[in-house]
Amino acid sequence: MSLYAVSREQGESLYAQIARQLEQEIANVYAPGDYLPSEGELASRFGVNRHTLRRAIDELVEAGLVERRHGRGILVLDNQIDYQIGKTTRFTETLNAQGLLAGNRILRKQTLPASVRIAERLAILEGEPVHWLETLRSVDGKPMCLISHFLPAQPFPDLLVRYQGDSLHAFLNAEYGCQLRRVDSAVTAVLPQGDDARILGMPQNRPVLRVKSVNVDERDDKPVEYVITRFRADRVQLRIPLL
Repeated sequence: MSLYAVSREQGESLYAQIARQLEQEIANVYAPGDYLPSEGELASRFGVNRHTLRRAIDELVEAGLVERRHGRGILVLDNQIDYQIGKTTRFTETLNAQGLLAGNRILRKQTLPASVRIAERLAILEGEPVHWLETLRSVDGKPMCLISHFLPAQPFPDLLVRYQGDSLHAFLNAEYGCQLRRVDSAVTAVLPQGDDARILGMPQNRPVLRVKSVNVDERDDKPVEYVITRFRADRVQLRIPLL
């Protein structure tokens, strides 16, 4: 691996620069099960002392990218989940099919007036009541994504009382006969906003993959859900099948 020069002039700390460089190499060079060079080799390569290098490795450990193995070194973990964004993708079923344990916790829920943007996505009038649910999805006990669900209140008047967790789409199908189909998704890499980083257990300066989607009811093609999902970019690979 070539020598990488860290900058002592810019505002970013040395260990953060090293962690960022190693994160890129883990994504593009190393495979799960590989070991990084020793801390001594890495310290020499980056021209820093071992204390600074260990802080950089601590960042990678906290992010779930590597694990220290006593007597062996720094192991690259297989932590990226292959997640397909399809027309009828369901979080729980998708993860369970990969042998992973999917969790879902409701963080907030309330009914509020639709903003201009939400009204446009749901094809309703601005100010009409919409249900807002904020859920945290986890995989094997680790936070993976935050989801903001917006649904028109009129077709689902008692949704917030009746829905208590698990798969929202399965609940809508079972209780209201509503089979959802995704018709649009836009993916953007952004820095976490508000308290997203804290809830996802990640640094504020690392990106999330934000996916904005619209789901319609297959019975009449009316929009019934606008969704804003923020995935931890270090834990997921989004796969979009070709039509």
